[in-house]
Amino acid sequence: MRFVSFRSAASVLATTALLSIATAPSQAQTRAETLRYVTGASVNTLDPNIPGSTRESFALSMSTYDRLVTFGRKQLNGKWVFDLDTITGELAESYDVSPDGLKLTFRLRKDAKFQDGSPVTAEDVKWSLDRCVTAPILGKAQLLTGSLTSADQFKVIDPLTIEVTLPKPDKLALPNLATVYPMIINSKVAKAHATPDDPWATAWLKEHTAGSGAYVVENFKPGEQVILKRDENWNRGSANKPAFFKRVIVQSVPEPATRANLVERGDADLVVDLQASDVQSLEAKGKLKVISTPQYNAITYVSMNNQLPPFDNVNVRRAIAYALPYDDMFKAALFGRGAPLFGATWPDGNPLNGIYPFQQPVKMDLDKAREYLKAAGLPEGFSTTFSFNVGQSSTAEPMAALVKESLAKIGIKVDIQKLPDAQMSTQINEKKLPFFTEGIVAWLPSTDYFYRNFYTGTQRWNYSSINNPELAAIAQEARFEPDKAKYEAAGRKLNAMHFDLMPQIMLWQPNQDAVMAPSIEGYTYEFHRQVDYRDVSRK
Repeated sequence: MRFVSFRSAASVLATTALLSIATAPSQAQTRAETLRYVTGASVNTLDPNIPGSTRESFALSMSTYDRLVTFGRKQLNGKWVFDLDTITGELAESYDVSPDGLKLTFRLRKDAKFQDGSPVTAEDVKWSLDRCVTAPILGKAQLLTGSLTSADQFKVIDPLTIEVTLPKPDKLALPNLATVYPMIINSKVAKAHATPDDPWATAWLKEHTAGSGAYVVENFKPGEQVILKRDENWNRGSANKPAFFKRVIVQSVPEPATRANLVERGDADLVVDLQASDVQSLEAKGKLKVISTPQYNAITYVSMNNQLPPFDNVNVRRAIAYALPYDDMFKAALFGRGAPLFGATWPDGNPLNGIYPFQQPVKMDLDKAREYLKAAGLPEGFSTTFSFNVGQSSTAEPMAALVKESLAKIGIKVDIQKLPDAQMSTQINEKKLPFFTEGIVAWLPSTDYFYRNFYTGTQRWNYSSINNPELAAIAQEARFEPDKAKYEAAGRKLNAMHFDLMPQIMLWQPNQDAVMAPSIEGYTYEFHRQVDYRDVSRK
């Protein structure tokens, strides 16, 4: 194992940085009271609404800001995961949904205070939600998925009560208020740093916080490190107590082997983004706790641009679906760590349920693949490119080599393109890539949400560029369907259409492997796929 036999210079420097912070004489916190978290990416902004925000920035904001409501958690195959169907108050002491589903009324906690000691009021909530749907920030598109589009929908009833009005009953309105973006900001502080050109204090909030969350930012070095200090007055956590750790150090360590080294030696407490091979090796040693959770709101897939020849021909797409060496790809890319979305059995030829994502009844069958190519009028095959993001090389590169090798057996010649993140993002936006692998994630993983956001329209997230009016209509109608049986039927129909049209090929849901010291407890797989520092404790 490459991270056992030696320690790189980067490892030594990163370790030294962590230890010097944790043991500085000026700090009263002991080692046990400090959570040291290492990550391959970085916190690049203190406001998660800024375009280009990293997932690490999302996680930080969950601990430095509160929302009106928060998701509960549940056991899934013995692991703790967020529970989309259980929503409890965070800043809201209680909430009501009107019988017609058009009004949500939130009553704020009387004891809720911002980190400067001032009370959280309904005016702060309204300003924050107004900002989310009005300013040119990421929250605007997210809240749109829950029919939250206008400042006129948010009304202050009294200093501790706010009302939200919906144009239609929307089951995603309430869950949206628990996501990353609608954080509640101290409006007086933010307004003091607003300008005529920046009325929502976007520039200031990128580097400063004005929240009521469990942690206060003590030190912020963008791209390198963040140090958080516990707010002793915050009482919205488990059993209404402050967060467990007095201090949290979030350190950016780009090299995965170094991150593995740090957690193995006890110089870091927790990491979630190691390579599958490193996780497997650490798990085999038995010295660390490894919690592996399939990312049930995320999917890795092979996508084909349905508007570009020859992928505009459904039989070409079907041919590729039956030519992929799924088992070999799964082992090569993830060492089998995840939930496969291939190889299902549909006894009556129909989807097993209306849940998306679903296991498709596909497996490698080169004879069937050749038949589909012949039906497409391309019996001799064709040439194409297969692209992936350089940042995903550890999983995508071995997978791409197997794709190339297998497709060559049916006459499809593949040129592999490893593209820098910016270039790949641009080409996806411009719908120029014919054949590639990527991943998608939904914070609110309901069937209609997946189909509306990833299989309709011209938006970036419609990676396959599918344009099927019937599919779009069913997904849109399902969005507002209150009858569970009818919603399930719509989901089954959408899944059947997906398999028939094969716009892209779902491969698997990769595990989120959280590797931690044996003393760490409470880790929960969260919708943003990062650690919520408020969840964890040390026994």
